[in-house]
Amino acid sequence: MEFRNLAIIAHVDHGKTTLVDAMLKQTNSFADRTDPGVLIMDNNELERERGITIYAKNTAVVYKGVKINIVDTPGHADFGSEVERVLRMVDSVLLLVDAYEGPMPQTKFVLRKSLALGLKPIVVINKIDKPTARPDAVLNMIFDLFVELGAKDDQLDFKYIYAIGKQGISKLSLTDDNQDLTSLFDLILATVPPAASDISKPMRLQIANLKYDNYVGRIGVGRIVEGTCKMGMTATVIKSDGVRYTGKISKLYTHEGLQRVEVSEAFAGDIVQIAGFPEIYVGETVAESATADALPTLAIDGPTLTMNFMPNTSPFAGREGSLVTSRQIRERLERELEINVGLQVEFPTSDGEFKVSGRGEMHLAVLIEQMRREGFELQVSQPQVILKQENGVQMEPMETVIIDLPDNFAGTVIEKLGKRKGEMTNLTTENGSTRLEYTIPTRGILGLRTEFMTDTKGEGTFSHIFSNYAPHKGEISRRTGGSIISGDQGKTTPYALAMIQERGPLFIAPGTEIYEGMVIGASMKESMTVNAVREKKLTNMRASSADHIVVITPAIDMNLERALEYIDIDEYVEVTPQNIRIRKKHLKETDRRRFDR
Repeated sequence: MEFRNLAIIAHVDHGKTTLVDAMLKQTNSFADRTDPGVLIMDNNELERERGITIYAKNTAVVYKGVKINIVDTPGHADFGSEVERVLRMVDSVLLLVDAYEGPMPQTKFVLRKSLALGLKPIVVINKIDKPTARPDAVLNMIFDLFVELGAKDDQLDFKYIYAIGKQGISKLSLTDDNQDLTSLFDLILATVPPAASDISKPMRLQIANLKYDNYVGRIGVGRIVEGTCKMGMTATVIKSDGVRYTGKISKLYTHEGLQRVEVSEAFAGDIVQIAGFPEIYVGETVAESATADALPTLAIDGPTLTMNFMPNTSPFAGREGSLVTSRQIRERLERELEINVGLQVEFPTSDGEFKVSGRGEMHLAVLIEQMRREGFELQVSQPQVILKQENGVQMEPMETVIIDLPDNFAGTVIEKLGKRKGEMTNLTTENGSTRLEYTIPTRGILGLRTEFMTDTKGEGTFSHIFSNYAPHKGEISRRTGGSIISGDQGKTTPYALAMIQERGPLFIAPGTEIYEGMVIGASMKESMTVNAVREKKLTNMRASSADHIVVITPAIDMNLERALEYIDIDEYVEVTPQNIRIRKKHLKETDRRRFDR
């Protein structure tokens, strides 16, 4: 059987997973399922809730007797390390671009990686049914992006096709009256080169991704470069430092639709999963011959953001979670390192703080959210960027930012980005909408998203991705005000909150249980300590007029991402299975100034 190996790459929310759904359905990959639903590949609970792909996943369809291995990749910048690896398993990519938004930061990132590997992408301009779609203009933008990224002549001569992923329709021309994806499948067979399938040589494959199974342990996912891989085969693993060790392939799997199917052998060109090597890692070569040469190593960009994880020490510690000790947190982080290649963890020699580094706030927030749903209770510190020293100069990570927003909000956003050391690289306006392109320090983005959504009344889109390291840009102020801090423990009352809300927006509602040192709101000026549990005193004096009706402004929903954006260097986010709280590390004398009028 012939193999075609390709990855689908795109910016978040451009319709990548929806298109894969249609490809699976139209190749009858669900013979045993009458209604597979939507977002089939996003089988993780968090992926479905957030509407994004977090983990790269493999699937396969058979069309006209050819097996097409498809890798669905994440679209969010924080999970870019997933994309980098899988590109080495494939011979081409489907570059999916929204017919209105055009190329976005993640589009540029993954396209640069693809072109550097010599891959020739197939461009899919998706969502052409949108009223605002501008497919011809977007096609020109894509071509310009290819030129900007230094594409070779044969790469500039890319094939393109139009699609409505939600309806499962593809068209070579906008005027075609197609009703399915036949034209897309035919274009794949005509454009993607058949995978090299030399089975006469000894087997070699390279690990590009990791999975974990409770029964067989760590599983390596990779493409067989040459030879035949067999279950039970003795093989040599060649590590990145050249060290070799021998083991046995205990399990061998390939892909059929969404199923992982156990097989006795697989051939060069196919993408497989192997078990039996508990310490195998991304980029390592698995070879039949003990003297085989290692395949070229996989370079993975390092983390740019770090924060501390530690056991919860608040007055409410242990009330809601079942996994609360430092040992349990350590074991969970060790398990995460089995599969999360973009993550790094520094473990303390004794119980204490774990320094966890990742590719961005979303990358770390997803891990924290998974842990709280598993019953963990912990507290985390403010995210900090990872600085480097080069030739005696302090360097910091920079981000490429693309913002689309209505024209009337542009001035406010430009002013705010300027205060955060952002440098505008491009500005375009069209039909009442402005697109801003910036280079800005990663520090400048921390805490910006919530303010941005407020400033644009939810009508703007904000996308960013790591660009490079540049000399440190100087001091950036993340927060202009302070915090409203509880000075007492108990349940909040409407009477107390009605007066406190005059000092700034609140994070809690009446009847919420709080403790001393808990941050319950944002102060417009300096930090202050308040009594939020005070009740109105009753007297035997008759009021001269009716009591005022207490009106409480709805509290800000401090979810995990918003809390991580808000906290300052002297605050923690307390994470439990039921609540997200913010608290001060230590109450200083300046925090104890009470507001009790």
